Amino acid sequence: MKKLNKVAVLFASVALAAPVVAFAQTGADNWHAVDGTVWKSGTNELCWRDAGWTPATADAKCDGALKPPAPAPKPVAPPPPPPPAPKAAVAPPPAPAPKPVAAPPKPVQEKVTFAADALFDFAKSNLKPTEAAKLSDLVSKTKGVNLEVIIAVGHTDSVGGAAANQKLSVARAEAVKTFLVKQGIERNRVYTEGKGLTQPVADNKTAAGRAKNRRVEVEVVGTRTKN
Repeated sequence: MKKLNKVAVLFASVALAAPVVAFAQTGADNWHAVDGTVWKSGTNELCWRDAGWTPATADAKCDGALKPPAPAPKPVAPPPPPPPAPKAAVAPPPAPAPKPVAAPPKPVQEKVTFAADALFDFAKSNLKPTEAAKLSDLVSKTKGVNLEVIIAVGHTDSVGGAAANQKLSVARAEAVKTFLVKQGIERNRVYTEGKGLTQPVADNKTAAGRAKNRRVEVEVVGTRTKN
C-alpha cells in the first residue's frame, strides 16, 4: 500500500511539474512552450490565455489579438487623360460660283418716219429758200437711219384745169427729189407722185387756203437700232 502511494505521489509530482516545464510566459498574455511556440487548443484554433490576457497584450499570432492596422493603400495616380482627338481637317469653303454674265441685249430695230411739207408759189415748181431749209433739216434726221424710202407727193390748188394741175403737181414732187439727191440721198430711194388738185388740205376759196394746197408732202420711212 505504501508502495502504491509513493507511485501516486510520483506521478502527481510529474504532472504538477509538467506545466512548469511545458508552459512559459514570454511577455505576452498567452502561454508558450519552451521553444516559444504558443500553446493552442486541441483543434489548434484557440491560444491558451492567462488571467491578465487582454487583446492589447495577446500574442500577435493568436486569436483576439489586436492586429496592426493595415497599411494605407498607396495612392494610385489617376491615369493620364487621353490625348485630345485630332481635329478633323476642315475643308475650305467652296469657291463661289461665278456670276452669270448677262448677255448683251440684242439690238432692236424700230421703225421711224419723218414728215415735212414744202410749199410753192402759185403756178411754180421751184423750191423757195425757206422750203429748201425744211428739206435740209429732214435730211439731217435720216442720219443713223437705215433708209427704206422717201415718198414725195405733189399737190396744187384748184385754180386752172385738172390736167395742168396734175402736171404741175408731178413737177413739184420732182423738184423735191432733185434737191434730196443733191443732199446725198440715193435716187432710187426717192419715190415721187402727183395728185393734182384732188387732195386739198384747206379751202381753195381763200388765198390762204390755196397757198396751203400748193405743196409737196414728204415722208421718210426707215429703221434704226434702239438702245
